[in-house]
Amino acid sequence: VSKQVLEQVLSELQPLCTSEQQFLQEFFWLGCDSVELRAPEVRVSTVSSPGPLSSLAHLPEEATTQLLSEIFSCLEPELRAFLDICNKVHPLGCLQVLVTLSDSVFGTCDSSSASPSSFLHTLLGNVLLLAKSNFNKHVGTLCKEIEEAKTPSRMRGGILPCVSHFQEFVVLSEEVFQTSRRRGELDKAQLSLASSVFSSINSLSSANLKVNRDMVMMENFHHLHKFLCQKNIPCLEDKKREAKQRSSEHMEKYVTTYLGQPLERLRHFFEGVKARLAQGVKEEEVSFQLAYSKQELRKVIEKYPGKEIKRALETLYRTIHKHLSPEENLLPVVWQAMEQEFIRQYREFEELIQRCYAGAGIALDFTMEDLLSYFNSITTSN
Repeated sequence: VSKQVLEQVLSELQPLCTSEQQFLQEFFWLGCDSVELRAPEVRVSTVSSPGPLSSLAHLPEEATTQLLSEIFSCLEPELRAFLDICNKVHPLGCLQVLVTLSDSVFGTCDSSSASPSSFLHTLLGNVLLLAKSNFNKHVGTLCKEIEEAKTPSRMRGGILPCVSHFQEFVVLSEEVFQTSRRRGELDKAQLSLASSVFSSINSLSSANLKVNRDMVMMENFHHLHKFLCQKNIPCLEDKKREAKQRSSEHMEKYVTTYLGQPLERLRHFFEGVKARLAQGVKEEEVSFQLAYSKQELRKVIEKYPGKEIKRALETLYRTIHKHLSPEENLLPVVWQAMEQEFIRQYREFEELIQRCYAGAGIALDFTMEDLLSYFNSITTSN
């Protein structure tokens, strides 16, 4: 409603000011080169009777502007008061006011039709500066609220409130700016808010989380990337790429953290083997290290029969399902990443056994085919 009223007010101002200007110029001959100013039944010589009117005759544009400013002296205060009302009616009313005023000011400037002198353009320019200031203050407040927002108490995962608020702003602002040719202020606002959202996610504390921190961050950055892909906003291209990168990084951290659990002792054993190799121990001499002897390796392998591996993977799947929010539907993606990393880890173990324990007849209790069947069985049964 405020948008329609403001548009109506602005649409009526130009013809009003134009007609008043024409009257002033015709009545006082402000636009003529004549030495004299004429009024009905009055002749005032600019030479014999110097005064306000004679001084106006030499500066027709300034004279018109001065007279219009006096006639419409209440116009700017009234417009400023109306802007305050618009800002209070809706949280983002300042955005609509900014767009409407900006289009009106630059539309008047670009128009090929007769301009109502510099008076109206100057007036609207002053009010536009106020609208920009109000909008920037509002965006600054939003940024501060996002950055200082606390994580919901004992959050169980899902999309953070700051991400949802950012989306709401972008959707509404893009709708408002749909027909506007000038969006410099909006681009700066969206970038500022996006930076605040990224900062808020990065500072996410695990203290108030009931689930893994990396998982929550992965989901939120993934959600932002998907949203920015849908909107395709040029000024947010870098943020879109950053969101994708951060989502991948945190998924990798999550996978690495939880994948170690099904093969924890095996993983620690072979990390020790790799550390000895890095220190310069020859491959054929690793098995003579007391902690990494053939006997110790067999003891560790015995802890991981195939059926235990399958059971551990099933537990892992349930844990991931519990951590993930249903809205993002990332379970297949994360589970596939788990499978790929698990296979990579398995191949690494097999390679180290062949390199450092060659001829000892030592092998893991499960094969690659067994491993693939475990993952396939879990995927198809859930």
